[in-house]
Amino acid sequence: MIELEIIGLMSGTSLDGLDIAHVQFRKNGNLKEFKLLNYKTFNYESSFINELHSAPNLTLVDLFMLDKKIGKVFAGFVNEFINELQLNRNNIQAIASHGQTILHQPQNGFTLQIGCGATIAYHTKLPVINDFRTMDVVAGGQGAPLVPKGDFDLFANQANAFLNLGGFANISMKKSGEIIAFDICPANLPLNELVKQKGLSFDKDGNIARKGFVNQNLFERLNGLEYYAKIAPKSLGTEWLDESFYPILNSIKLPIEDKLATVTEHLAQQIAQTLTPNNLTKVLATGGGTKNLFLIERIQSLSKNALMFPDESVSDFKEAIIFAYLGALYIWGEPNSLSTVTGAKKNTIGGCLHKC
Repeated sequence: MIELEIIGLMSGTSLDGLDIAHVQFRKNGNLKEFKLLNYKTFNYESSFINELHSAPNLTLVDLFMLDKKIGKVFAGFVNEFINELQLNRNNIQAIASHGQTILHQPQNGFTLQIGCGATIAYHTKLPVINDFRTMDVVAGGQGAPLVPKGDFDLFANQANAFLNLGGFANISMKKSGEIIAFDICPANLPLNELVKQKGLSFDKDGNIARKGFVNQNLFERLNGLEYYAKIAPKSLGTEWLDESFYPILNSIKLPIEDKLATVTEHLAQQIAQTLTPNNLTKVLATGGGTKNLFLIERIQSLSKNALMFPDESVSDFKEAIIFAYLGALYIWGEPNSLSTVTGAKKNTIGGCLHKC
């Protein structure tokens, strides 16, 4: 049996903070098990969030400066995490960092997650594995999603499909014995963007959306977006929201409650249309979107599927857990990206190792 302790870092497209998961992995032949030892979310300051939002429009020099700054911020949070919990650094084999996605354009041969791995390694004095997506993109894949590898290695005894509701909604499942996965539609990102107009960061329990009415014109136009007709592998990025989703959303003047209700219904229908035809009876749902009770109600009503929810710590930190696992696979020399999921020419071992 081989054991590793990895610290996983996940900063998602919602830009709400850095999730840190301290995870122990055990490998016995092909069997992989994990134990979530410690976990915490570190919230970003509003000025830092504004910098992250502006990143795609920065000059090259400013972008490199932000890359280093994010590395220092992440390293500071990791050091605080380790010191607060009095962890023994000698027991930690590596930090596995997803980084902050700035550009995701696999059709152009690149994806960019910043948060300098060398900077994190230098300031934490721990090995760092980052840049998990690039190798898959070079191999002709989407570079996303990467989470399905962890879903089926670590959680297969709990469900036959995995729905994650983060900035985007994505699904992992098996078809003809092979793991496939793809982004279904947006999730938290447009809902959070809308509710900002009320001075809020999110719509608690979906209560504001619940008060609104679905606008049929907006609903049908969103459902008609070209992406939904594509077959997997496929993935979404914030560029797609800016170019395709938000122009439609902003073209119609409605009360915020009605826009929230309409977008929620749109998301629920897109997710239901994925769950129902594939006969997914045991769907494990995770991510911040599971706290939106109105969205969950609409998904379950439209799909007739009873979603399953894991322990809250696992739900909230699953992506950080899985990126820690992708780091463990990198150390073990095993593929951490699946060609059946991303469309790459082969399974790949993604990641770059930084040692100080």
